[in-house]
Order: sequence, then C-alpha cells, then structure tokens
Amino acid sequence: MSNWDTFLSPYKQAVEELKVKLKGLREQYQRSSKHTPIEFVTARVKPVTSILEKAQRKNIPLDRIARDMQDIAGVRLVCQFVNDIDTIVELIRSRSDFEVLEERDYIKQKKESGYRSYHMVIVYPVHTIDGKKEVLVEVQVRTMAMNFWATIEHSLNYKYSGEIPADIKERLHSAAEAAFKLDEEMSKIKGEVREAQQILIRNREQNNSK
Repeated sequence: MSNWDTFLSPYKQAVEELKVKLKGLREQYQRSSKHTPIEFVTARVKPVTSILEKAQRKNIPLDRIARDMQDIAGVRLVCQFVNDIDTIVELIRSRSDFEVLEERDYIKQKKESGYRSYHMVIVYPVHTIDGKKEVLVEVQVRTMAMNFWATIEHSLNYKYSGEIPADIKERLHSAAEAAFKLDEEMSKIKGEVREAQQILIRNREQNNSK
C-alpha cells in the first residue's frame, strides 16, 4: 500500500458521517416522548498496524483488503435493553442512504468465548472529489452490559496476544453469562426503569426552567 492516508480517507469520512446521522437519530428520539433505543454511538477506523496484523492473520492480500476486510471502519451503537437491539437493527435496515450487505447475530448464537453482539456490514457511499466510493462499514449493536464485557475481553486478548489463560477464560465466560442475566433481569423491569427515567427528565426540566 503506497499511501495509507489516501486509502483510509473514505473510511474516516464514512464513520464521521454515520456518527452525525446516528447521533441525530438519537436526538430525535430524545425530543419526542418515545423511548430512546440508542444510549450512545462510537466509531473508529482501524489503525494501519491493526489492518496489517489482521491481513497477515487472515491471509488477506493488501490489494484485496478493501473488499475482504469488513471492519476497517466500525460503528458501535449501545443501548440499555436487549429488545432495543431489535429496534436499532430495524432502523438500520430501513435506511435508504446505505445498503445492508450482511448480518450476524451473536446474541442468539453467542461466540464460544461468551461474546454477544449483533453485527451488520453495510455498504456506505462516500462522495469524494474523485466521485462516489463505496466502503464497507461494520455496525455493532449491543447492550451496555455486553459492551462492558466485550471491552474487558478485548483488553485481555491484547494483553495475552489472543491466548488468554484457561482459568481467566473460564471466569470471563462466567462473567458473560452474568452480564446476559443482568440484561434479562433489566428487561423484566424495563417499564419501571423507563418511568423512573422520565420522572428524572421532567424534574431536571422543571429545575432548569426555574
């Protein structure tokens, strides 16, 4: 790859535009009386070192990474409740400004490690001075509990270079089940939680108006 800055520029543009659009969607929900399914949005473009490491690990030639590496650009949508994931997925599917290429449900079919998340690969059109360029972006949708667990697992994988010791791996798996149990329990009292949040919002607005 002769010029990484040029190659990654459309990906950076894609994640910035998607962040603005998805945060805007969140703000629309916040201004309405509806429950806000999106708690927060994050996005990133893989560093060059990570791209090269993955290309080597997956035997992807450098001239094929734009086509064969689906997560160079990544967007993450985090929500409070498990059924918010379904709402967000439907919102993504209904968009006309990009195309959903692939979906992988790691919630119904969790990974062996205990990892849970809903992954979507979208084809996002970026308009540049050289014309339209379509890039692949991986969209991850998960609850706050799933996100906390995944962040810890990522850190441990980095520390141990992907070879987490068996005893820690076992505890990590148990923690994943505990996190999912928390999600299930919170879903059962979702109505109470939403009502409490609405009371807090109304009180805050009343205090701000004084």
